Amino acid sequence: MDSRLRGNDKFMTYSAKPLRLSTASSTFAADLQARLHVSSEDNRAISGTVEAVLLDVKTRGDAAVLEYTARWDGVTATSMSELELTQAELKAAYDSLTPELREALSSAASRIKVYHEAQKKASGESWQYTDADGTLLGQKVTPLDRVGIYVPGGKATYPSSVLMNAIPAHVAGVGEIIMVVPTPNGIKNPMVLAAAYVGGVTRAFTIGGSQAIASLAYGTATIPKIDKITGPGNAYVAEAKRQVFGLVGIDMIAGPSEILVLADGSTPADWVAMDLFSQAEHDELAQSILLCPDSAYIDAVQACIDKLLPEMPRKDIIAKSLNDRGAFILTRSMDEACDISNQIAPEHLEVSSNNPHQWEPKLKHAGAIFLGAYTSESLGDYCAGPNHVLPTSGTARFSSPLGVYDFQKRSSLIEVSEQGAQSLGLIAATLAYSEGLQGHARAAEMRLHKATTQ
Repeated sequence: MDSRLRGNDKFMTYSAKPLRLSTASSTFAADLQARLHVSSEDNRAISGTVEAVLLDVKTRGDAAVLEYTARWDGVTATSMSELELTQAELKAAYDSLTPELREALSSAASRIKVYHEAQKKASGESWQYTDADGTLLGQKVTPLDRVGIYVPGGKATYPSSVLMNAIPAHVAGVGEIIMVVPTPNGIKNPMVLAAAYVGGVTRAFTIGGSQAIASLAYGTATIPKIDKITGPGNAYVAEAKRQVFGLVGIDMIAGPSEILVLADGSTPADWVAMDLFSQAEHDELAQSILLCPDSAYIDAVQACIDKLLPEMPRKDIIAKSLNDRGAFILTRSMDEACDISNQIAPEHLEVSSNNPHQWEPKLKHAGAIFLGAYTSESLGDYCAGPNHVLPTSGTARFSSPLGVYDFQKRSSLIEVSEQGAQSLGLIAATLAYSEGLQGHARAAEMRLHKATTQ
């Protein structure tokens, strides 16, 4: 047992002390990188295991999926039909919820839909124009035919992830949405099933892990092959997505959850402490970081952690996460804090300040930016509207949140007029000859008027 988790099973005392760092230290850069680093020593073993599962499912299909589901989830079935959730079962799960839960689920779904409809209108529509010589140019946006969404079902269940994956797919116009979700020991979470009903999932299967990714990527006798896989999962799921990328599309390879709070000391310290908990409770590898130029305020947040931690049902996970990966960073200024935040490029970035719009223009790299003391990250996770499937592990430097655009593809439209072929043909032929591609050049030249070539 970790020495910072003290006591017996009945009277356990939990202590969480995130690493204290200061930008004034000569070793700060190295210390920060060490804290951000996640050990990859198990990656080779995970990769080998996943490779074997993918090959087995590709070769044996449903039989392999049934075998792995029995082995790892403790769910024994004689056919895949026993693992498929019917639409009637999804609706029954929704109907079984309390009115309060049904209303919360429906309200969240409505806000998520409105946001993604606006996103589609802003960037996901086809367009075209005709230039002076009559040539038509444009872009045709079409939805994917079929997608698979993976919903985690291990240490916690995530109906919100169902909504965040299914609804933008629907808004994009995807024809068929296949959901896979593990149900360890056969326990089906009614909120997940209800969310599938509200989100408009077409078909759903109670399978998980790398075998679920393989079944979606290759297709089996029961599960149709899809075009793209989205949704977070454990290390085996992430590795499986990595290995099938190219055969199918994927959204991203998600790492442990992250939150970075950029604080000027004006927000109640217990609010910030709980915000740090909100990510630390996901799993032991989650990372919670506080950047602040006020040493006394950092002390106050630590005091709130000491006070609030014993009240948390998942305090063991929170303590492990904060002790092993958490960090409190004392900066020289808020400007410097913004620079460090950009370096880290966190999944969730809270700007907990009296004037968040003063700092927002300086922040370039983050999966989602939460502005102001009242904008807790948890609102974004559930019901604000923007997607909560976000880039992690610093990939926000070059990646975006899941969105309508992930369920669409773009085709260029080109219709060259006879007049346009005269000018464009000369340009194309000249460039093609310079590349030694005579076929390209002559194809363009054949469309030129004889007078043009004389």
